[in-house]
Amino acid sequence: MLWLTAAMVLFWVAAVGLGGLIMREEFDEIYDSALRETAQRLMPLVVNDLFQHERLTDPLRMNGSGTEGEESLTYQLRDKEGRVVLHSHDGPREPFGSPLTPGFSNTLTHRVYTEAAVSGTLFLQVAHPLAERREATLEGALSLTLPLILLVPLSMAVIWIVVRHSLDPIGVLRDRIGERDGGNLAAVGTVGLPAELETIATSVDKLLERLRASLDAEREFAANSAHELRTPIAGALAQTQRLIAELSDGPTKRRAEGIETALSSLAHLAEKLLQLSRADAGIGTSSHLTDLAPVVRTLVEEFSRKPGNATRLRLDVAMGVSLMRKVDIDAFGIALRNLIENALTHGAADVPVVVAVKRDGTVAVTNGGATIPPNELQQLAMRFKRGATATRGSGLGLAIAETLTRRMGGTLEFRSPAGGRNNGFEATIRV
Repeated sequence: MLWLTAAMVLFWVAAVGLGGLIMREEFDEIYDSALRETAQRLMPLVVNDLFQHERLTDPLRMNGSGTEGEESLTYQLRDKEGRVVLHSHDGPREPFGSPLTPGFSNTLTHRVYTEAAVSGTLFLQVAHPLAERREATLEGALSLTLPLILLVPLSMAVIWIVVRHSLDPIGVLRDRIGERDGGNLAAVGTVGLPAELETIATSVDKLLERLRASLDAEREFAANSAHELRTPIAGALAQTQRLIAELSDGPTKRRAEGIETALSSLAHLAEKLLQLSRADAGIGTSSHLTDLAPVVRTLVEEFSRKPGNATRLRLDVAMGVSLMRKVDIDAFGIALRNLIENALTHGAADVPVVVAVKRDGTVAVTNGGATIPPNELQQLAMRFKRGATATRGSGLGLAIAETLTRRMGGTLEFRSPAGGRNNGFEATIRV
């Protein structure tokens, strides 16, 4: 808008300058014609008036018109020696300083036309001030420039409206593309878009289609693989546990126990892959409010019933806090389950894991342990990324929790050391 307005003003000023030059030439032609006609009409009158008087030693001054003010045209009648013998009422007594040559000439202040008479013995010179010509040109140019005072703001308003209206479809396309993310890969569409933007929208739709197909294939493979592996893994794990129970102590039993550990890790990984496929499928939000407090209590009770966890887990719920959210219960449950499991697995065994529902409506899971460096803290939500720990794990728990929290419209925050402590780790769900 600013560039268009500046260009318009520049073109207008250039047009005014060109118009001023043209007006100056036209004014010169008009004034020169008036000078010539005035001189030709005055010549017989002033000569006749001169001959009616006796020979004078001083220049004869003609009577004024009776009006006050400076005359636009002044004239002098000079003899062949250049002396002024007659001049107009407002004309000077001294010669104009123009040569006694018929035609036009200029002095520093006047444009002079000279007309000869009586066989070249008398010369009538009619003068017109150059300042008056410049003033006329300046006033004409100003009359063209003054409309800019109104034209500039009006043009800016018009340009703004036109440009804004023209760019509205770009804003629509921008908003449509901005709404697309991992959970919304629907086609942008070309409805309501001008022809200039249809190509962009079509290209984006093709890209989203390829991305959607790729993600669907990846999710389907992960889900199907994990689902199909669960039954044979469970069968193999059961057979291995039966074998361990039947074997006596010795190398064979220890190898069987190693197989049991590997199968348990594989079963755990299959479960995480199933959860990850559900997280990537886009579950998270709900159309109606749901109380999440019972989910928190149920999960804490479930983990507390497992051997070794009864004294390691503690629930802390602030008085009067509300957890009514438009959130999918399954998504919240899977996210919190992974956080609790991560805290029990990697936290210090002698420090209780605290699941706290705070007054601000956040849910925090805190465990003891060494402080995690900031550079590692930022990478914990990456898939298959594990911190400096010797315990078993898939590296997917925090990634699943972070993905589901994001799908729920919230954020998952990590702190180390934990709040109010000088060590440990804290994960907070904000939805």
